Amino acid sequence: MPEFTGERVLPGHVNADLWNEHFARYAFASRLARNRRVLEAACGTGYGSAELAQVARSVVATDISEEAVQFARERYQQPNLRFETASATALPYPDGGFDLVVAFEVIEHLEDWKALLSEARRLLAPGGQFVVSTPNRLYYEETRRQSGPNPFHVHEFTYEEFRAELAAFFPHVSLFEQNHAEAIVFEPVEQATASEVRAGKSAGDPSSAHFFLAVCAASPQTGAPRYVFLPSTSNVLREREQHIGKLEGEVTTKSQWLEKSLTDHQELLTHHRALKQELETRNEWARKLNTELDAANQRVAVVQRELAAEQAAARETVSAYEAKLAELHTELADRTKWARDTETRLTAELDARAQELGACVEALHAAEAELEKRTGWAQSLDARNHQLTARVHTIAASRWYRLGRTLGLGPEIRDS
Repeated sequence: MPEFTGERVLPGHVNADLWNEHFARYAFASRLARNRRVLEAACGTGYGSAELAQVARSVVATDISEEAVQFARERYQQPNLRFETASATALPYPDGGFDLVVAFEVIEHLEDWKALLSEARRLLAPGGQFVVSTPNRLYYEETRRQSGPNPFHVHEFTYEEFRAELAAFFPHVSLFEQNHAEAIVFEPVEQATASEVRAGKSAGDPSSAHFFLAVCAASPQTGAPRYVFLPSTSNVLREREQHIGKLEGEVTTKSQWLEKSLTDHQELLTHHRALKQELETRNEWARKLNTELDAANQRVAVVQRELAAEQAAARETVSAYEAKLAELHTELADRTKWARDTETRLTAELDARAQELGACVEALHAAEAELEKRTGWAQSLDARNHQLTARVHTIAASRWYRLGRTLGLGPEIRDS
């Protein structure tokens, strides 16, 4: 079963007023459908098409919803009635194939409503009629001012706009107002044999009408009588009183619910105030923390600047130490080279002196025999030897020699 959204009427699932409001249109159209080929565009759940099929020669009912069409096929089965899936703006039938086309409460749902009017004109046989209805925008806006616009409606019409749009396609248009009206009914206790209706005189007021219904044709039409649909002859006042009583009960229930809601609301307000006070306290605490945090951040910034300055000074000091160390390394290398050079020179001199001393010793040995003869010469040679020894002692006592020996350079000189 299709879901009831408020736009597609499901028999047995809507209140009596809503049902009668929709069904009355089909009762109106039934007078025009006798022995005629009828097409209904946007048939919904199919109850209206089944009503027209009671008097029509044939009825083809279409809807864009496959679900609605399937529901109608299963529920309404008549030999002269068939249901098909099709869009109201693109109906798959030949030109002039129908004597009556009906489209109730669909034009306001269409983006391209002109296509519906064009299709209806195309499908009508000579002398055919198109019956179409739509809610009055002015009345609809007033009744829905609290609930808001109908989400299913694309475009709603005023009386003047509806007439102008229809007249653009059909030369002859008879417009009717559809309204709920009071009636006083005299119903025989036994079964009635006939019905008579006496309608009071009234002037039409399109601005306050509930719905507009139009009978359109390409050729002139004869007459536009007032049509009254009386769905029930029961005591409407009693039904309304019972309904009012039911509503009063609902109002009492809702009043109790509202009172409870107000109490709950007051409790929520009290709780809200407490939460607000707690929030303000926490906000104050948060503001203090933010102040302290700002002060701490400022102190951190100062410390960071001081640390950066100290790091820069330390880098300068390190650079100075590194430069001094490089200078000392250079000086040490120079002194080491001098010590090595000195060692080489002294070693050469010592070797020369050693050779000279060796030669002297050999000469002394050779000249031992002549020692006595040459005492004087030996004494002078001895004096020279003492001089050389003193010189060696002088060299050994120098700080450069000691520095060389400390570094492991130069010969070791022992006292004889």
